Amino acid sequence: DVHPYAPDDETEGYREMIGQLEAMLVAVTGYDAVSLQPNAGSQGEFAGLLAIRAFHHSRGDHHRSVCLIPSSAHGTNAASAVMAGMTVVVVACDEHGNIDVADLRTKAAANAANLAAAMITYPSTHGVFEEAIVEICGIVHEHGGQVYVDGANLNALVGMARPGAFGADVSHLNLHKTFCIPHGGGGPGVGPVAVRAHLAPFLPGHPLRTGQAAGPVSAAPFGSAGILPISWVYIALMGAEGLRAATATAILSANYVAARLHPAFPVLYTGANGRVGHECIVDLRPITKATGVTVDDVAKRLMDYGFHAPTMSFPVSGTLMIEPTESESLRELDRFCDAMLAIRAEIDRVAAGEWPLEQSPLHLAPHTAEDLLGEWNRPYSRELGAYPVSALRANKYFPPVSRIDAAYGDRNLICTCEPLESYATT
Repeated sequence: DVHPYAPDDETEGYREMIGQLEAMLVAVTGYDAVSLQPNAGSQGEFAGLLAIRAFHHSRGDHHRSVCLIPSSAHGTNAASAVMAGMTVVVVACDEHGNIDVADLRTKAAANAANLAAAMITYPSTHGVFEEAIVEICGIVHEHGGQVYVDGANLNALVGMARPGAFGADVSHLNLHKTFCIPHGGGGPGVGPVAVRAHLAPFLPGHPLRTGQAAGPVSAAPFGSAGILPISWVYIALMGAEGLRAATATAILSANYVAARLHPAFPVLYTGANGRVGHECIVDLRPITKATGVTVDDVAKRLMDYGFHAPTMSFPVSGTLMIEPTESESLRELDRFCDAMLAIRAEIDRVAAGEWPLEQSPLHLAPHTAEDLLGEWNRPYSRELGAYPVSALRANKYFPPVSRIDAAYGDRNLICTCEPLESYATT
C-alpha cells in the first residue's frame, strides 16, 4: 500500500529490501548494477537498448544505430530495437540452430562504422546453448558494438553461468518467469535491466527528477514494487545451491521430455552433445507432410488429455516448443509424454487409413460435454474422444468450446461494444 512517491524516510524498510534484491540480482547475473523499474521483459529490453544508445551518444557516436539480431531471437527484440531508434540487421542461423558466426562476422564488419549493439538470446529460442557465445561477444565488441543478452531464458543459467562474466554488457531479467512471481493473466510483471559499470549511468531515471542521463521507462521509480518481495523471499529461501538445483532440474526436465518423445516427435535442434537447453522444439512438419495432421490438431487434442498446448509454431512454423521448467514433477512430465505418445498413436491410425483425417479425434478435437451428449456419428467412440486415457476418469477438464475456424475469426472481427447510439446523452 506504499505510494510510489512516498518520502524516503517513510519507506526505509522497503528500500532496504529493494537494495538487497538488486544486490542478489547483481550476484546472479555477474553485472554491476540493476534497475528494477521496467514493468515487463519487453520494457526491460527497451531500457537496456536506451542505455546502449545513451552510452554511444555520450561518446559522440550518434551515428551508431545498427542492431544485429539473429533469426532465432525473441520477437520483441526487433520491436524494442526499432522503438529505441535502431535499424535491425538479421543474422542467419546454421542448420543446428546456432548463430552463424561467419554471417555475424561479415555483417558486423559491414556495419562496423554504425554498429550499436547485437541482441542475443542465450540459450537461444531454438533451445540450444550457443557454444560460440564468448566468440560472438568478442566479434561485436571488436566492431564497436555492445552485447545485449536477452534474459528471457535465464532459467537455464541461474547458478551455472553469468552473462556479465562471459562478455555481455546488458540483460533484462523476468522476475515473473525465473524468480517466482506468477506469470500470466496480463501481469503485473517485473523486467529488471542489469548492466556493466560503463552503462550504469544510463539506467532508467526517476520519473520526477530532471537532469538525468536517462529518462524513466515507467511512471513509478521501482516499477511493480508491490510484488518484489516475492522474488526476494524466493532467492533468500533457495540460496545459491537451491537456485543452481532449480536450473539443473529445468535443463534435466527438458532433456527428459526430448528423450521420451524422440523419435515419435523428432527434436529439431540439439547441441553438439545431442542435448537441449531448458526447452526443446519438436518438429511436426514431417508428420504433417505425411498425414495432413497439423500442429493445430495436436494442440487441440492435448486439451482432451488435460493439457494446455505448448508454444505453437514459434520460433519455427509447424513445431511445438516445450519448456517444462523446474516446477513440474516427474509424474506430471510422464503424464504429458504419455499424452503426446498416445496422440502419436492416433496419428498412426490416420496414416494407416483407419480414420479419415477430417473425421479423426485429432481433427475434431477438443471434445466438449455438449459433443458427448449430442448426436454421435463419428468413426470412433465417445470414450476415445473424451477419455483417451483412463487417468482422466478421476479428474477430467472439459473444454467449453469445440474447434473453431481460427483463421476466419482472425480475419472477421466482431465488435462486442455497445452501439454508438447507446452512448448518446439526453
